[in-house]
Amino acid sequence: MPDPQTESRAEILLPTKDLRGDLPFFTKTLKMRLDTIYPADNPHVAVISGHGLRLRLDAEATTAPGLIRILSDDWAQIADSQASLTSPGGTSVELDELNPPLVLPKTEHAFVVRRLADQAPWVIGRAGMMYRDLVPTRLGGAMIASHIRVPDGKVPDMVHFHKVGFQLIFCIKGWVDVLYEDQGGLRRLHPGDCFIQPPTIRHRVVESGDDIEVIEIGVPADHITEIDHVLTLPNEALNPDREWDGQRFVHNVGATGSFAPFRIPGFEARDTTINANTKGVASVMVARPVGEAPWTKHEGDILFTFVMSGEMTLEGEGKSPYRLTAGDAFVIPPGMATRYAETTPDLQLLEVSLPGSFKTITL
Repeated sequence: MPDPQTESRAEILLPTKDLRGDLPFFTKTLKMRLDTIYPADNPHVAVISGHGLRLRLDAEATTAPGLIRILSDDWAQIADSQASLTSPGGTSVELDELNPPLVLPKTEHAFVVRRLADQAPWVIGRAGMMYRDLVPTRLGGAMIASHIRVPDGKVPDMVHFHKVGFQLIFCIKGWVDVLYEDQGGLRRLHPGDCFIQPPTIRHRVVESGDDIEVIEIGVPADHITEIDHVLTLPNEALNPDREWDGQRFVHNVGATGSFAPFRIPGFEARDTTINANTKGVASVMVARPVGEAPWTKHEGDILFTFVMSGEMTLEGEGKSPYRLTAGDAFVIPPGMATRYAETTPDLQLLEVSLPGSFKTITL
């Protein structure tokens, strides 16, 4: 146990123009407690604690007024449902939910083509990984699609989770080892393999080979990543059938899959089982040509496609044709007629759709 005489603690210094008025504001309105006050004859310093904070109110401080945020599952009960307050001494206070519900923005549909040859910038993201944005508009915040590289194969990762509606990791090149909550030991992805990470499942990237490349899809585009400082992976529990918000963890191995007729005539596809394991939230298919494809249109919401290998010409009504090659990506909005033409035999497409089941109309 640490020596109480040497144990350290941190305080947030807040100036106050009215210490006498601040005391009931913090102790009664915000339901915090008074720990220290001095000097006795004319106090100008008070230390207040609560809600995970320790505040030092100082009437002689010359710093700028502060802002504190209090997050609670029952925040409306703290200050009579007031979400924004200002103390008599000048401190601004905001109250909000500790675990707000996930909000899925309405999709702003658009026809999007993103080509690797256009040299979209690679940016450094979380854990030093390189990110290339495949859908810059993010469809109004409805989704994010990233092409991710780890140049040296090292990921300084820690146990974390995402507050997300749907998340896919699909390996394009190289390999990566990941640990997942309740799923046993290391899981390795090879090219053609994929994971779905159900909402809030704890996980940690352990190691990857040189020049690993994955496609990551997240819904919605802006979602929170939180670090879990308590759980150690691998954990002792083994529960492969566990559900997180109705979704099961999926580790789909591409080499073991079989192909069947696709929703688009002239193509066949390999089902990654994600539609079934998310109860229809999303579908992930790997498609390849077996003949000539007709014009089609879909009645889904989000339809994202990444070209993994080979070439094709994407034709769309009212649009100039796009010759696409490996590394290119596109989004087709519902109701827009398109055709996958002039395909090469080695063409392979990664298609991600939300919802998982939707109608395709052949024209």
